[in-house]
Amino acid sequence: MRIVIALGGNALLRRGEAMTADVQRRNTRVAAEAIAPLAAEHQLIVTHGNGPQVGLLALQGAAYKPDEAYPLDVLGAETEGMIGYMLEQELGNVLPFEQPLATLLTMVEVDADDPGFTNPTKFVGPVYEKADADRIRSEKNWVFKQDGDKWRRVVASPLPKRIFEIRPVRWLLEQRTIVICAGGGGIPTMYEKGKERHLVGVEAVIDKDLCSELLAREIGADLLIMATDAPAVCLDWGKPSQKAIHKARPGDMKQFDFPAGSMGPKVDAACHFAETTGKAAAIGALADIAGMVRGELGTIIDGRFGGLSWHG
Repeated sequence: MRIVIALGGNALLRRGEAMTADVQRRNTRVAAEAIAPLAAEHQLIVTHGNGPQVGLLALQGAAYKPDEAYPLDVLGAETEGMIGYMLEQELGNVLPFEQPLATLLTMVEVDADDPGFTNPTKFVGPVYEKADADRIRSEKNWVFKQDGDKWRRVVASPLPKRIFEIRPVRWLLEQRTIVICAGGGGIPTMYEKGKERHLVGVEAVIDKDLCSELLAREIGADLLIMATDAPAVCLDWGKPSQKAIHKARPGDMKQFDFPAGSMGPKVDAACHFAETTGKAAAIGALADIAGMVRGELGTIIDGRFGGLSWHG
């Protein structure tokens, strides 16, 4: 099969962990070890989140004057290189030497009139106590929203329209290359109004799962996997009544509401992929990737199922 594996930013840098290179390297190694066994039988395309990492770079950029700070599109490109480098190296350390790998900087077009620009929802950076978030909000004019019992910065998250490097991705796959691309949802770009074919960067972060779904459709993937820090899509998360969904049709999922800044986009992406391709999408824990390929673990969304079923 041709499989797109979308690694969540929080799967590579877990909530509350120190945002150091050593910690990220260790988590990347775990991800590589989970992915590598699939390479012998399947074509793999790996995407990844970058919320914690791009937020850290933005904080580091606070050392500059406001008009000198690097914009989010440039920070997104930096994280694609940084995370792609670590993934490529760690995969190379556990795969046969002859297995080709490639990391591709990926520009993605968004619409200047996308409503996402007026309602920021994408979490980036570390978590804060409310007092710290309020202080940073007043200092930097950033927007914060509650994330569990903490607070995080949120930025605009417009929908992806087009992946500019889709042809090079296809060419690399034809050569049996494991491709790492569309990191962080890709680098947000748009055509400048009033100028023909003049591409510019955008101050935003595209949702990685929605971009991965677009990528999966455009390369004809057989399965889309979204690896996160949860074992499945759950109702009543963290409560005694918590239940984990095992199998569902896209229509079955529409009766439930999931958080816009976390599980919601994953469910939306999985349902859209299943509806438009007639194939399956899966959401679950990084360690359970092989089980999701077998259809045993995580939440599997597929229009061919008979109905909703639950784990244990």
